[in-house]
Amino acid sequence: MEGEVGTTILGRLSALADITRARLLLVLERHELTVSELCAALQLPQSTVSRHLKVLADEGWVTSRADGASNRYQLAPQLDAPVRRLWQATRDQIAGLAETTRDRERLRSVLARRPTRSQEFFSSAAGQWDRMRVELFGARTELLPLLGLLDPSWTVGDLGCGTGPLAHALAPFVRQVIGVDESTAMLKAARFRVAGLPNVELRRGELQALPIEDATLDLAIVVLVLHYLARPAAALAETRRVLGPGGRLLLVDMMPHERAEYRQAMGHLWQGFSEGQMQDWLEEAGLEADGYHPLPADPVAKGPMLFALSARKRSDRHS
Repeated sequence: MEGEVGTTILGRLSALADITRARLLLVLERHELTVSELCAALQLPQSTVSRHLKVLADEGWVTSRADGASNRYQLAPQLDAPVRRLWQATRDQIAGLAETTRDRERLRSVLARRPTRSQEFFSSAAGQWDRMRVELFGARTELLPLLGLLDPSWTVGDLGCGTGPLAHALAPFVRQVIGVDESTAMLKAARFRVAGLPNVELRRGELQALPIEDATLDLAIVVLVLHYLARPAAALAETRRVLGPGGRLLLVDMMPHERAEYRQAMGHLWQGFSEGQMQDWLEEAGLEADGYHPLPADPVAKGPMLFALSARKRSDRHS
């Protein structure tokens, strides 16, 4: 038994009898690192690091775990008391060396680059990642969590609801959704989409004469509708009427553009809206703008750039 213990200690001691292996253990004492990270920290070739890691692993100084295509190494967490004393004595001797000091400094840079490398991976694999994410979780995972910010007690108006995708998305997060659209065909498709959602009510009507009682809505959402209206200012005034005290408006539409063909092809009456024009109409309607924000262009989108505008009902004006 004593011979076996002595052999074990001698093997551990033999593994430590090399400054490179001692340096490896020093950086692995507090961090779990890959071979490439160890190469960068110690400025050694991969073959050298791998060879020394094998010796350390064979003598029980390090453990490893698989992490994708790489292995991560660390100082063995369960060292016997005699072995731990052996390492402590070695550590005290090498910790202040110039080489090990430089190792620690380079290791800090290696660890700082970890987030950067992950960002580089996602940048280089963005196309594949987007496809995988859509396959796993659907197409709107970056936006859907924002719905959780809505107050569950709210009544929300989807004004110009079309076929109802927004009303369908809002329904689980608020008390009630009231969708309004002028098109019978659009409402038919919307009713099919929101079937089974008891808190969604669809109504036929114009945005210039909303079929909604005064001060009913906590939030009104108007997405890609305003450019179809002959009198946008009237629609904004109606929106204010149906907003309750402190009620808010979220509006998304096109920025000014030169696509005159949209008038003939799709019935657009306006070629987008500038920030100044929107601010004038909101002021006239009794709504106070919080911001006009150009939205990032989708690289596959063929239409004009969009803006998002938020506003709130002013309290110094009565309906």
